Parts: sequence; structure tokens; C-alpha cells
Amino acid sequence: MTDRRETPRPGRRTKTDQTSSHVDPDWSGGERIAKWLARAGIASRRESETLIEEGKVTVNGRKLTSPAFKVTGKESIKVNGKPVKAPESTRLWRYHKPSGLITTTHDPAGRRTIFEELPKHLPRTVTVGRLDLTTEGLLLLTNDGELARTLELPRNAFRRRYRARAHGRVTPDKIEALKDGVTVDGVTYAPIIAELERETGTNNWVKVELTEGKKREVRRALESVGLEVNRLIRTEYGPLELGDLAPGAVEEVPYQTLMESLGPMLPAQPSRRKPEQKKQRPDAKKGLNRRR
Repeated sequence: MTDRRETPRPGRRTKTDQTSSHVDPDWSGGERIAKWLARAGIASRRESETLIEEGKVTVNGRKLTSPAFKVTGKESIKVNGKPVKAPESTRLWRYHKPSGLITTTHDPAGRRTIFEELPKHLPRTVTVGRLDLTTEGLLLLTNDGELARTLELPRNAFRRRYRARAHGRVTPDKIEALKDGVTVDGVTYAPIIAELERETGTNNWVKVELTEGKKREVRRALESVGLEVNRLIRTEYGPLELGDLAPGAVEEVPYQTLMESLGPMLPAQPSRRKPEQKKQRPDAKKGLNRRR
């Protein structure tokens, strides 16, 4: 998305504009619109701020110019003229990304994206970070942009684990160099834990663990010590594992598991309406759920 910033031009104000200009947002409650849009799965918070700056977001018919505007969710909120549904309860999916797919919604070069391959029944989702074109393995998807941002932030130090097949000889000196952190083309990478898993001729399988997740970090760091990666599979992201999930498969993380793993970091959830209980017949046996 192009980061285009425009300065509002003065112009003649309509009666509607004049009326709305006297209605200040209620700063005592609600949450900032950019954060609300992120939780609704529209885009990341930063991308939502760009949408607002481009004049594509309205609240109760009023075009917003500031991402600091607060909403409660009871308003009529639209993006590009389309109504936005209030954020639903947070959901998270594990996806086994195959090699050859781009982690983006649209690729100008015409390459296939993950969103073109995902099952059609999934709601609108955003990815937690990215995997490059040829990297395989665990990619997390969520309907909550705020959760995605939380999981991506370096300060939260979520552990990422990979299996890398690399050409070259693995030595204790190279393992130690990675552990101390390396700098490649002016980019400094935090300490990386590497362990030789097994040798297969001129290639070796190396287990890699890191917490930053910078662009192409594993490949560039290993290349800096003479190991050329020719296959890369992410096996873990924080408390979540790829496990035996087949390539191309998607599986939702049960809500209970989500709460146990990420509970303190989950954004506030919408109140859940308790299902109505059907009245039992006087002769119905308690606790008996029969199927016909």
C-alpha cells in the first residue's frame, strides 16, 4: 500500500460539514479508530492510519482526517464506502505455507499469493509477519490485526524456529558467530541459536532459533558464515507448532488453547451472548442428549 500523505485543502463547507465540525469525539471512552479497524481485520494499524489520511474512512458520514478519533463500535463506520462490521472474537489459524507463494494480498508481478490459495470459507484474515517466496512452513493467520501486531513486535520476543537445509560445512566457530549476532550489509541481527541436525552429503540440516524475524534473517545470517540456504521451513512461532499439518492445510487454533497460550496478550474480547436454552418437556430426562 502506498504511503501517500496529503495536506487537507481549504474549501467551501457544506451544511453537513458545518454541523459535524461542532461535534467533538468523546475522548473519555472507546478506542482509536485505527486500532478498531485493525481489530476488525481491515488492515494493520499503520495501514489503517494511511487509509484515514487518504480520506477513505468515514464515521457517521463524516470523513476522518485523524487516526486519533475514538469510536465505540456503535457508530456507522465505513471504509471506501463499505460498512465495517464490529470486531468479532479473536480467532487464530495455523497455515502450512508451501514454497512458491507470496505472503501478500496482491503481487504486481502476478505471482500466486497465499490468499488465492486459502479456503474460501475463511473470514477476512491478516498474516502474523511474512514468509518469503520460497520459505515453507508455519504461518499464522488471524482476524484481529491488533493480535497480529502484538505477535510481531520484537520486544515481545516470540521465538521462531526453523529447519534450514544449507550447502556448506557447519563448524563450532560458525555456530558461535551466529550466537554472538552478525551484521550483514549494515543490518545487525540479534543472537541466533543454531544446531547441526544432520549431514546429507554436501548439504546439512540446521535447526535455527531466533526472536527478531527481520526480512530474510535466517538466509542472510547463515550466508554470512558461509552456509547457503536452499530450503527453509518454519516449524514454530511462539507456543504454536507446525506439527503434522500438511502443506497448504489450514487449521484453527481452539479458543481454549488460544487463551492458555496467549491469554494476557489477547485484545479485549466482545461480550459473548449466552445461547438460549430450550425448555425441556416435563417427561424429558435430565442430562440426556439423544440423537435421532
